Amino acid sequence: MSASPLSPRKAVIREITEREVRLLPTADESGGLGRISEYFGINTFGVRQMRDKLPRDIYAKLVDAVKHGKKLDLDVAPRVAQAIKEWAIGHGATHFTHWFQPQTGLTAEKHDAFLSFDDGQPMEAFGASQLIQSEPDASSFPSGGLRATWEARGYTAWNPASPVFIAEWAGVKTLCIPSVFVGYNGEALDETTPLLRSSDALSTKSIELLELLGDKGVYRVYTTLGAEQEYFLIDRAHFAMRPDLVMAGRTLLGAPPSRGQQLEDHYFGGIPERIQACIAEVEYELYRLGVPIITRHNEVAPCQFEMAPRFEETDVASDHNQLVMATLRRVALRHGLQAVLHEKPFAGINGSGKHCNWAMGIAADNPEIDGTNLLKPGQTPHQNIRFLVFLAAVLQAVHKHAGLLRAGIGTSGNEHRLGANEAPPAIISVFMGGMLTKVIDAIAAGKTTANAEQEMIKLGVARLPEIEKDNTDRNRTSPFAFTGNKFEFRAVGSSQSIAFPVMLLNAAVAEAIGEITTALKAELKKTKKVDDAVLKVVRPIFKETSAVRFEGNNYSEEWVKEASKRKLLNLRRTPEALEQLMTKQSHTLFTSLGILSEEELHSRYHVRLERYIKDMLIELHTLRELVDTFVLPAAFQYSSSLAQGAAQAKSAGIKSIPAIDAANKIGDLIANLQKHRTALGKVIDKAEGMHEDPVKQAELLTAAGADTMLEVRKCSDALESSISDEMWPLPKYREMLFPV
Repeated sequence: MSASPLSPRKAVIREITEREVRLLPTADESGGLGRISEYFGINTFGVRQMRDKLPRDIYAKLVDAVKHGKKLDLDVAPRVAQAIKEWAIGHGATHFTHWFQPQTGLTAEKHDAFLSFDDGQPMEAFGASQLIQSEPDASSFPSGGLRATWEARGYTAWNPASPVFIAEWAGVKTLCIPSVFVGYNGEALDETTPLLRSSDALSTKSIELLELLGDKGVYRVYTTLGAEQEYFLIDRAHFAMRPDLVMAGRTLLGAPPSRGQQLEDHYFGGIPERIQACIAEVEYELYRLGVPIITRHNEVAPCQFEMAPRFEETDVASDHNQLVMATLRRVALRHGLQAVLHEKPFAGINGSGKHCNWAMGIAADNPEIDGTNLLKPGQTPHQNIRFLVFLAAVLQAVHKHAGLLRAGIGTSGNEHRLGANEAPPAIISVFMGGMLTKVIDAIAAGKTTANAEQEMIKLGVARLPEIEKDNTDRNRTSPFAFTGNKFEFRAVGSSQSIAFPVMLLNAAVAEAIGEITTALKAELKKTKKVDDAVLKVVRPIFKETSAVRFEGNNYSEEWVKEASKRKLLNLRRTPEALEQLMTKQSHTLFTSLGILSEEELHSRYHVRLERYIKDMLIELHTLRELVDTFVLPAAFQYSSSLAQGAAQAKSAGIKSIPAIDAANKIGDLIANLQKHRTALGKVIDKAEGMHEDPVKQAELLTAAGADTMLEVRKCSDALESSISDEMWPLPKYREMLFPV
C-alpha cells in the first residue's frame, strides 16, 4: 500500500530538514574569509581613498568641502569625477546611479551605463555633471502634496561626505553615489536632506555656545550614531507559504506554540550553523562596503538576531544602516532564508527594534578639544560644566518635544511593539542612572554658590570618575537612556530609516542649545565667570525637566499612572502620535532652524499618515483572504470529516460518539469566525470609502480596524488549535520559529 502524499506543509518540513548548509563561496585557503582588515572598504571610494588619486590642491578642496559641509566647487568636480570613474571601471562597474532615500523608508536608484559614443565608437564616459547631479522622475515617490503627480522633475545631488561605493549583487557591479533628492523648487523629497540640515543647525548652535564657554577654534560639531539592528531569520519556504508575511511583513494569524521564549535559552546562545553562515556572508559583504559591523548575537525571541556597528557620523551611519537592511534581505535568500525586519512579525514573542546610540563630538583646529565627546564627563570642573550644559540641552529637548520624538517612531509596525512589555513604551522618558540623577537633583534643588568650581566640589563631581565600566547601569525598558557617554534612543523601529527620527532629535537639541545660549548671554551680563553663569542657567532646566526623567521600570502599569500625573504624553496609536508633527510648536521648531519649511513638514505628516493607512488596508485585505481561502476551507473540511465519522459511528450502533461534541465545537468556532469575518468586510468597505478624509480613515483603521482584526485572529487561532494538524494549511509558529 503506497504512502499517502504529504501535505504542502509537511513536504516543506521534509525539504528543510534535508537541506545542506550553504558554504561561503568567498572562503580562502584556510576555509575562512581572511583578515577583515585586508578587504574592509575595498568597494568604497571615499575621501581618504581619493587622496592617492587626486592632485594635492584638488584633494584639499574636496576635503575642505566635506570637512566644513560646503558645496563642492565646480572646478574641482571634473577631476574628482575622473578619479571615481577610473576606480569604478577598474573594479568592474558597468553602470552608475545616484543612490538616495525617498520617503518610502527604503533606497532608490536609477542605473545609467558608463557608455557613450565618439564618432560612432563606444567608450566609457562619466563627467562632473553626472557625478554632481541627476534627474530621476519625482512623480511616483511619496511627497505628501509637495509635488503633483504630473510634476515629474526632481533632482539628486551628490553628498560627498558619504563615500561612493560599488554595489555587487549577482555578479553585477554598479557605482552608487549617495545623494540627496529635491524637487524642482528645491523642496526636500527625501529623508537625507532634512537630516543634513538638522546636522548643520545643531553644529551652528553648538559652536556659538562653545565659544561662550571659552572653547575656541571649533569649526563643526557633529553627531555620531551607532544603530543596533534587530531582525528575524526564518526559512524562505515557510515565508513563501504565509501570505501575511509576504504581503504585510507580519503574521496576522497564528496560535501560540507551547514553547516560546520562556526558557530564556535563545538570548546570547550558540548561533545555529546555517544562521552563522548567513550572517558571516552578510558581514563579509558589509565589510567590503566599509560598514563597520562589530557585534552579532542571538536575541531574546527564537529565530531573532542582532548586529551592531561601530559608531560613525550620523549621515554616513544612516546610509550604512540602509545597506545593512538591504544586504540582510539579499544574502538571506542565498541561504534559503528570509530576513524579516518588521517590528512585530510574531505575536506573543519579542519584536524587533533599532537602538540608535547618539552622541555629539567636536571638530576643531584646537587639538586639545578636537574629537571631544560633548556627552562624556571630563576630568576638570570646566569640562564637566560643559558636559552638564549639553546634558541640560538634551533633557530640555526631550522634555519639550517628547511628542515629536514619539511621532518620529510612529509606524503601523512599531505600534504593535511599543509598550508591549518587551520594548520601550509609547511614553517618552529619559533614564540618567543613579549617579547623574543625584547630581542633577542636587543642582536643581540647591542654591547657587558664588563659585561654580566650589559648587562642583561640594557635589563631588569636580572630577566625574572616568572608569572602564559605564557610570550608569543600563535600563533596557527606557526609550531614551544615557549610557555613560551617549544616549540610546531605543524606541526606533527595526524596519525604519533612522534618518527621520534622528533628524527630529537633532532639531530638538539644536533648539534647546540655542535657548540655553540666549539665557547664558543674558546671565553673563550679571555674572562675571562663565562657569558660574552656566550653573545658574542649567539649574532651572534640571528642575523643569524632572518630569521626563524616570529611573524605574517603564513596562509597569505604575509608570503609566505616574506618567499621567506628570502630564507626559502616552500616544499609543500611530495617528495620534503623527499629529504631533502638525502642532504650532513643531512648526516653529523646524521653520526657525531652517530644517523644514511649513510645506515640507506637512508633507512628512501626510506621507506617514498615508503609509499607515495603506499598511492597515493591506493587512485587512490579506487577513480576509487568509480566512476565506485558508482557514474556513480547512475548518469546513475538518468539520465534514467529524460529521462523517459521527454518522458512521451512529449507523454502526455506537452509543458514545465524542465526534458529535467535537463537531459541534468546531461548528461554533466557525460561526464565530464568520461573524467577525463579516464585520471585517464591513470595516474594509467603510475604510475604502473614506479616501477623501485620511484623518478619519486612519482613526477608523486604528480603532475598529485593529479591534476587528484582533477578534478574527482569536477565532482563527482557536480553530488552528482544534483542527487536525494534517488539515491545517499554513506553517505554524512552532515550525517557523523552531526549525528542525
